[in-house]
Amino acid sequence: MAAQRDLIGIFDSGVGGLSIAAAIRTLLPQESLLYLADQAHFPYGGRDEEEVRELALHAAEFLTGEGAKLVVVACNTASSVALGALRASFPVPFVGVVPGVKPGSAATQGGSVGVLATEATFHTRVFNDLVAQFAEGAQLCTLVRPDLVACVERGTVEGDAVEADLRDAVEQFAAAGVDTIVLGCTHYSFLATAIRRLAGPAVTVIDTAAPVARQVRRVLEERGLLAEGEGLGSLRLCTTGDRDTFLRVARKLWPEGAPTAP
Repeated sequence: MAAQRDLIGIFDSGVGGLSIAAAIRTLLPQESLLYLADQAHFPYGGRDEEEVRELALHAAEFLTGEGAKLVVVACNTASSVALGALRASFPVPFVGVVPGVKPGSAATQGGSVGVLATEATFHTRVFNDLVAQFAEGAQLCTLVRPDLVACVERGTVEGDAVEADLRDAVEQFAAAGVDTIVLGCTHYSFLATAIRRLAGPAVTVIDTAAPVARQVRRVLEERGLLAEGEGLGSLRLCTTGDRDTFLRVARKLWPEGAPTAP
């Protein structure tokens, strides 16, 4: 018997997508969420596009098999290379996440935008299309910081090593005249507060977690799929890696004040 489609499925290669899950939880607390961290294959950013598509298809198969009425691809790399294949393969809507080149280009005053993302994201056609379509007249400065992604994956979002790496990135952006920083990997959402502090009030930091949550609400509304009632939906966290380690990190990263469920 097919599973009842009554939850939102969310997946990433690791814990980064929890930033998206938390934003959805805050905006739509009545929705039940199922989060999958494909940590057995972390990170997606170092894999070729065909492999990422296959991993994304497997993740979506699990989530839809568990009753997902909508799936959020909470990974910039997977969204950039796999959304078309996912939408062609499953009967449920998909919401992806891509670097905020459009809002970043709109926000810049001096015309220089910094983008912090994975090497794989920068090489995708989707990213190049975003630049061509929305970044006309803006100068993009791109940086890759894999060590920061690895730190967040371990649940380390502060400390000397993280601070030094972030400070170096912010200083490189400042040297390029950047006044707007786009966080192009969901892991970086957990470092947004520190980035804003280091960059200073004159620099705008673009994080896509809240906009993705709003897009999820729009899609559910358009399709008549919003959960009814005012109770708190369930929250289930899964991983293809070590469950105990994943849950420990997830509890540490889940933002204070975001509603949770038993």
